[in-house]
Amino acid sequence: MQYTYLGRSGLKVSKLCLGTMNFGVSTDEKEAFRIMDAAVDAGINFFDTANVYGWGENAGRTEEIIGRWFAQGGGRREKVVLATKFFGKMHDEHDGPNDDGGLSAYKLRRHLEGSLKRLQTDHIELYQMHHVDRNVSWDELWEGFRVAINQGKIGYVGSSNFAGFDLVKAQYEAKSHNMLGLVSEQHKYSLLCRLPELELLPAAQEQGIGVIAWSPLDGGLLSGHALKPIEGSTRANNPDRVEKHRQQLEAFERLCKEIGESEANVALAWTLTHPALTAPIIGPRTLEQLQGALRVVDIVLEESVLKQLDEIFPGPGGAAPKAYAW
Repeated sequence: MQYTYLGRSGLKVSKLCLGTMNFGVSTDEKEAFRIMDAAVDAGINFFDTANVYGWGENAGRTEEIIGRWFAQGGGRREKVVLATKFFGKMHDEHDGPNDDGGLSAYKLRRHLEGSLKRLQTDHIELYQMHHVDRNVSWDELWEGFRVAINQGKIGYVGSSNFAGFDLVKAQYEAKSHNMLGLVSEQHKYSLLCRLPELELLPAAQEQGIGVIAWSPLDGGLLSGHALKPIEGSTRANNPDRVEKHRQQLEAFERLCKEIGESEANVALAWTLTHPALTAPIIGPRTLEQLQGALRVVDIVLEESVLKQLDEIFPGPGGAAPKAYAW
């Protein structure tokens, strides 16, 4: 496994991040335990989750599974850089108007306490805002995060689904509060979703914020199974998206065959070629899927391959303003 610093922090994380969104949904607890054990054995030390995973009435289930895995001992907790998120509505809250999704110092405190309890830990290395909430001031948020940091309950602050100007605003306000600010931004980024190259990735790189790519396989379209779906998979039940991108996916399949790599691994390796990227999130449903992704960090994509990928999956044309101006 290879490691890098998380943004401008001194925290080292693996260049593959284990996503746990499937745990308790399409992956049962026994298999989830096997995946987490194998991930740690392979050197993956970066785990990502969220308080809402499990979804709906089962929100919190994924964190509970991770907590029971930690509770087995054997140094499991100590080997993991743990990241979770808050923003969405939790089914067990009864806070009236404050029960809805959003950010506030109030929700930060309540959601953090809930996550710590479910995860069976006393601290979280990276506490992330799952979405932006422009109704809440940064004065309120940074003071709320300061309290949590001073209490030793969180180590670093991250964001998710922010715009480039949100990142700049967050860092500007953090400096005025004498705080480190954001160390990471979790953002959708893939060969089929390259819009972040226009504003988000340059802003993150300039501000020293490491980017964690979610959905790097674009919901499975880049997994290699979209054109020949496995029975019961989401791709088998969603042919419209496949047809929309069929020509691109067929060209991608041919290119991957030429270089002798799977479509999934090429798509994941491609994200790591951007200098702003810290790690793509891999979300295996099975142990076999995890094992298949482990060699991604060792794949080197030649310039000729990167050029062909640009032709198959055109980006916005580079960073702004050069993408649309002289």
